[in-house]
Amino acid sequence: MTDEVTKAVGECARAAKDTAFSLATADDTAIDTALRAMAGRLTARRDTVLAANAEDVASARADGMSAGLLDRLTITDERLTAMAEQLRLLADAPHPARSVPVSTLPGGLRLVERRRPVGVIGANYEARPNVTVDVASQLVKSRNAGVLRTGAAALGSARCLLEEVIRPALDEAGIDPGVIQLVPRAEREAAAALVRLPALVPLVILRGSGETTRSLSTEAATHGVRTMAHADGGGVLYVDREADPETVRSLVADSLDRLGVCNRLNLLLIHDEVYDSLWPVVSEAVGQRGVRPSLPPHDHPVGYEWALDAEHEATVTVARVGGPGEAVTLANEETSGLAAGIATENAATAEAFFDAYRGTGVFWNAPTRLLDGFKLLGVPETGINLDNVPGPRGPVTYTDLSVRQYAVLPEGG
Repeated sequence: MTDEVTKAVGECARAAKDTAFSLATADDTAIDTALRAMAGRLTARRDTVLAANAEDVASARADGMSAGLLDRLTITDERLTAMAEQLRLLADAPHPARSVPVSTLPGGLRLVERRRPVGVIGANYEARPNVTVDVASQLVKSRNAGVLRTGAAALGSARCLLEEVIRPALDEAGIDPGVIQLVPRAEREAAAALVRLPALVPLVILRGSGETTRSLSTEAATHGVRTMAHADGGGVLYVDREADPETVRSLVADSLDRLGVCNRLNLLLIHDEVYDSLWPVVSEAVGQRGVRPSLPPHDHPVGYEWALDAEHEATVTVARVGGPGEAVTLANEETSGLAAGIATENAATAEAFFDAYRGTGVFWNAPTRLLDGFKLLGVPETGINLDNVPGPRGPVTYTDLSVRQYAVLPEGG
């Protein structure tokens, strides 16, 4: 079985590489035409897509999938409309300059920095069918071919989206539809096979649980494949002694509107001086969302990510802290570094919190749920990169999916 899975992944990777030139050489008009056609087909084929997704959801529910994961798996009518709108916005987004003058060199030469597509980019993700459209559209906009691999729960939805929406739209725009491939096998071995093909798929985007993603990142490194991993999440909110109670109420409620997402409120830190007075406000906001507070003493790590716990996802960790210094230390050292927010009316305290927090997103009187490519940047994302090294960090979009090339040309050439 493993040999068959490896073969299937390899065939997808070779097909993507063989057709990648069709996308790499497409002009801006063709690219944007394809994206608009995807939006149109998504709307026109609404009933077909929703029916395919309903089958996935019914099967997952019968298999005992948790409520949070079922929420991720589900494409509602409203979400489908939003997916189409995001495609239209992406089509209208400007294309980065493909060639930028840098300087002149001795001997009548000039230096130009060029942006080139990677070639073929892989993506591994689980029960989130909307990611199929998000990633495929970002790859098309950046002129990269792709090999998509999703788990068994969302494979039917992904297949429908590929066959009914993505590929026909590419074909309409004059782009080889083979540039976007979907691995037809649901076995977990397919994910490992995808990160072992450096000559075909040099970069793989990894989304999923922390343990799985870290394991795949390690496997990829041994084979010379680069990864952009979205392994962990969990938003932090520090409630300062100068916080406005109504702001706190709103932040807590708005940060818990969906529980199966990485940027939800996970760890709530409250200043000792206002803990008792604000607890009724916090408790009511948490309770209205059907969420249980995990209070000290905790029998789990303070940064434990509840969104990944199928049995206890409707939980938020609550802890007392002595001030912003202790809060930011906990956020830096005990959590993933995805996002942290501060509720305060003191600008100096907020600025100090911003300066001390090392994570990807930091928020003042705003919910960490905003750490999302579409909400922040107006375009879909391929994932959120938490790396603490130079390169794409935070929501990764089409502008990040290119490599730099230096070109030296004669003046006037």
